[in-house]
Amino acid sequence: MKAYDKAQVTQLMKRVRRIEIKTRALTNNVFAGEYHSAFKGRGMSFSEVREYQVGDDVRDIDWNVTARYPDRTFVKVFEEERELTVMLLVDVSGSLDFGSNVQTQRELATEIAATLAFSAIRNNDKIGVVFFSDRVEKFIPPAKGRSHILYIIRELLTFEPVSQRTNLTVSIEYLMRVIKKKCIAFVISDFISDEDLTPSLSLLSRKHDVVAVRVYDRRQEMLPDVGLMRVCDAETGHERYLDTSSRRVRQAHAAWWQQHNETLVQQLRRSGIDMASVATGTDYAKVLRALFARRA
Repeated sequence: MKAYDKAQVTQLMKRVRRIEIKTRALTNNVFAGEYHSAFKGRGMSFSEVREYQVGDDVRDIDWNVTARYPDRTFVKVFEEERELTVMLLVDVSGSLDFGSNVQTQRELATEIAATLAFSAIRNNDKIGVVFFSDRVEKFIPPAKGRSHILYIIRELLTFEPVSQRTNLTVSIEYLMRVIKKKCIAFVISDFISDEDLTPSLSLLSRKHDVVAVRVYDRRQEMLPDVGLMRVCDAETGHERYLDTSSRRVRQAHAAWWQQHNETLVQQLRRSGIDMASVATGTDYAKVLRALFARRA
């Protein structure tokens, strides 16, 4: 575990507090009710018996109680079994450190994860996390409570992975082993990988309710025209120079990005998984609201 001096601890707690204030405000003021509507509980359970009212479903009549009161009719009332388990699969590979605007992809992923975590506990759901690279880096078992959320945020801010590479399949297989009952699984990643994700994602979505949250940076869409540029693969360390003044180079990069997007969308569609795509420096709350609205 990394050791921090007093000044570093103070700075870290300030960062944690800033994220808590922002994400809790979003949860309370923006997502009120929408998360609840988008993600359903396990089913309906018996709550009480009350007298029949116009519009009630006759299939809900409790004939045993009604038989004791000849002049009155009673129906069973059911309520949703609300408590859910929410798992965040958070990519901590090297590529998430990239960011050319006001924040890195990792910082964006942290805020999104915190917002989803506060939405979960506000609805009395448990929340857990799997940090992954090309291995499972850390597992935080599902639990409730503010202290648990703050622990998750601290880990999101400070966690240093062993590996810089990405293998999403490894984390999916791990989640399938450790979480036996159906859960809501948010996969937060840039999804930049050579893997065919369809088999593992399809298997995951058959057991759990899965949502993909793709984070990216605008500079990944189109290279800027700035002349000779040295670029480094954050996951392999491989460096090369690109002549960004060349239209052919910029067009080739744009074509790669478009193909990557199309492939990802196809893999998620074949797996039956919803996706929200969020760029650094943009309003992720708007994107999440649209996602919740679609699901509701």
